[in-house]
Amino acid sequence: MPEPPPLSTGFPELEAGPTARVRVWDLPTRIFHWALAVAVLAQIATGLSGAMEWHLRIGHGVLALLCFRLCWGFAGGHWSRFGQFFYSPRSLMTYLRGESPTDHRVGHTPLGALSVFAMLLLLALQVTSGLFSDDEIASAGPLTRFVSNDAVSLASRWHATIGVWIVAVLVALHVVAVAFYLLVRRHGLVRPMITGDKLLDHSAASSRDTLGTRLLALLLFTGCAGFAYWISTLRA
Repeated sequence: MPEPPPLSTGFPELEAGPTARVRVWDLPTRIFHWALAVAVLAQIATGLSGAMEWHLRIGHGVLALLCFRLCWGFAGGHWSRFGQFFYSPRSLMTYLRGESPTDHRVGHTPLGALSVFAMLLLLALQVTSGLFSDDEIASAGPLTRFVSNDAVSLASRWHATIGVWIVAVLVALHVVAVAFYLLVRRHGLVRPMITGDKLLDHSAASSRDTLGTRLLALLLFTGCAGFAYWISTLRA
C-alpha cells in the first residue's frame, strides 16, 4: 500500500490525491482542547468535593484557556478559526440531511460547531459567575466586592447549582457524540485531535502549524494567563 503524500503545513494550501493527509488541528488547538478537558473535569471534582482553593486556582486556569481560545479563533490555523465553523441554519439542515459540502465535514461539522460554541459560552458563563460567587463559608470569587449582594447571591446560585449541572450534561453529551461517530459512523474524532492530521479522500485546506504560529500561540496564552492572574489578585 503506497504511503500517503507528505504533510504540508501551508495555509490555505490544497492537498491533492485520493488519500491526502491534511493538517486540520494545529498544535495550540490540540493542547487547548486537552488542557480544557482536564481542567473542566478537575473543576467538577473539586467543586463537588469541597476543595475550594484548588477549585478557584483551576478556575483561573480555565479563564486563561477561554481567553486564549477567543484570540485563537481569529489568529489560529484555518480550521480553528471561528469563521470556518460559524454555520448558517441552512447549512445545519443540509448537514443533517447528509447533503453538506465535503469542507463542512473536515473540521467542526455544523452540528459539532453548535456543541463547541455552546460549551465555550457556558464555560465562560460558569467561570464569570464563579468570579462573583461567595459560598459564605470559606471562599469567595475575586470580584465579589465590586458588585451588590444581590448580584453575588444570583451568581452563587447559578454557579453552584444550575451552571455546574449544565456543564456536566454537555461534557457527557460530548463523550456520547464522540462514541457515536466512532462506533456508528466509523469516523474517529479523537485521533485527529491528538495527531492533528486527517486522511481525506478529497482536497481540503491545510491549517498552518509552524514554529512561528506556535510561538504566536505561546505569546497569546502568556498574555491571557497574565490577565487571569491579575484577576486573581483582586480577591479581597
